[in-house]
Amino acid sequence: MRVSRACLVTATALAAVGLVAPTATATNGPRNVNVNPFSVHQGGVLTVSASGCGHGGTVTSNAFQRPAHLPASDTTSFATAKIKHNATPGHYNLAVKCNDNPLVATHQFTVLSGRGARGGIGGSLGPSDTEMKVGAGLVAASAIGGGLFIARRRRLNRGEV
Repeated sequence: MRVSRACLVTATALAAVGLVAPTATATNGPRNVNVNPFSVHQGGVLTVSASGCGHGGTVTSNAFQRPAHLPASDTTSFATAKIKHNATPGHYNLAVKCNDNPLVATHQFTVLSGRGARGGIGGSLGPSDTEMKVGAGLVAASAIGGGLFIARRRRLNRGEV
């Protein structure tokens, strides 16, 4: 009798926990898909952001070297995809699919020919007028200071003060 009562209490407790515990549900699928930059050069890197993939997902395109993986996130997930070096310039679509939902979201991007600059601002901007004046002032100050140092050193070597 005691064993049957213990089993009954255990079964009741498990049923109560099972009814109260939150169930794992699938998300509503990918949404708010964005790419950065919209236009990318052959061999470049494209960043894709998407919401709604709570259990992660995959980003695919004909222009990608390999599919990119979205990490699991309750908010926005980010994936980085490398564009093929031999991708034909033009418009492409990418597809975002969550691991827990059959829905697919698409977004368009553009592949540009060539490799593009990889140096940021680098040497693409010349110095401004202010920078030129400051540089000229520093060069003049160092020339005057060096001349005074050499002249004073000569006087000290001859015994003059």
